[in-house]
Amino acid sequence: MGMNKNTIFAWASFALFIIGAAIILLGVLKYREYAIGFSVTGIGFFAISWAFNALKGRI
Repeated sequence: MGMNKNTIFAWASFALFIIGAAIILLGVLKYREYAIGFSVTGIGFFAISWAFNALKGRI
């Protein structure tokens, strides 16, 4: 059974959430002097992930 559009949106949302969390943790734990930039970028990935999750079942 193939993946339908809702499954693709779910996986894309999950992947973006994981990438956002990794970017935030990278900024907090490794690059403290750039933590604000990393955090803003990670929050942007969270926002895109939320939008993809909201699109499930609507397109």
